[in-house]
Amino acid sequence: MTLRSLKQIIPALETSDGAGVRIKRSIGQQQNIRLDPFLMLDEFGSAEAADYIAGFPSHPHRGFETVTYMIEGHMLHEDHLGNRGDLRNGGVQWMTAGRGIIHSEMPQQEEGVMRGFQLWLNLPAAEKMTEAGYRDIQPEEIPEIVFEGGKVKLIAGTMEIEGQLHEGSVADRSTQPIYADIHLESGASVTLPVPEGHNAMLYLYEGTASLSDHALQRSAANILGDNGDRIALTAGESGARVLLIAGKPIGEPVLQYGPFVMNTREEIEQTLRDYRDGRLTA
Repeated sequence: MTLRSLKQIIPALETSDGAGVRIKRSIGQQQNIRLDPFLMLDEFGSAEAADYIAGFPSHPHRGFETVTYMIEGHMLHEDHLGNRGDLRNGGVQWMTAGRGIIHSEMPQQEEGVMRGFQLWLNLPAAEKMTEAGYRDIQPEEIPEIVFEGGKVKLIAGTMEIEGQLHEGSVADRSTQPIYADIHLESGASVTLPVPEGHNAMLYLYEGTASLSDHALQRSAANILGDNGDRIALTAGESGARVLLIAGKPIGEPVLQYGPFVMNTREEIEQTLRDYRDGRLTA
C-alpha cells in the first residue's frame, strides 16, 4: 500500500455561467487547466436567489458528459429527447451529450439555498458521436457506506471500504470514473483506495481536512500525485466533507469551443455547422 501525496492546488475562481449563475470554477477555469479525463468542475452555492434564479436556459453540448450533484435545492432538467428530471437534495443527473444534446437546467425555487457541483467528464474520440443519453439518479439509489467516524456516498465507480467492495450508481464508463462524497466527523480518519494510473483530486467543501500531513485547501481542486493506490484523510475539529474524483486518463488531444469538446479543429468546425444547420442532434 502506497499513499498518494498532494501534488498541486488549483483554487476555484468566482465567475458566472448560464444566464448569470454565480459559480466557483477550479479545473476548467482556463482551457489548459484540466485533469484528464475531467474538463471542468464547478461549485455553486448561495442563499441569494439573484445568484442562481436565471438558471441555464436551453443550450447545446457535444462530445462529453455532465454530472450534476445537488447538495441542497431543486433544479429541473429538460432536453430535446423528452427527458425531464427533478434534481433535489442528494440527487445526481448524469447526462451524456455524445453526438449532440440540447437541454436546460432551471431552478424550481425562488428562495432558499441552492448548492451543488457540476463536473464535465470527457469522452474518448471513439465515443464522442454516440447517441445522447440521460440518467436521473435519486438519492436513495446512491450507495452510502457507513464506517466509524463517517460515511461515503459512492456516486460512481467501485471502492473497497473496510474489506468490502462497493459499487456506485454508475460503473460502466470507459474512463472508469470514481466520484465519492466523503463525510468525516471531528477528528475522524479514513483510508480509501484510488486506482493506480487514475488521475485524482480532492475537493474540500465543508470544514477542514488533511491528506496525510498536508492541509487541503477549501474550494480548490487539490490534485493528487501520480504514485500510490490509497489516500489517508483526517478531518479537523469541525469535521469535513470532501469530494474524491478520479478517472482513467484518455490521453488524446482536447479542443474545446464553448459547450463543444472534440479532438480537432475540423471536428469543432463541423460541429458548429451541424448546430447552425439544425443537424447537431440528428
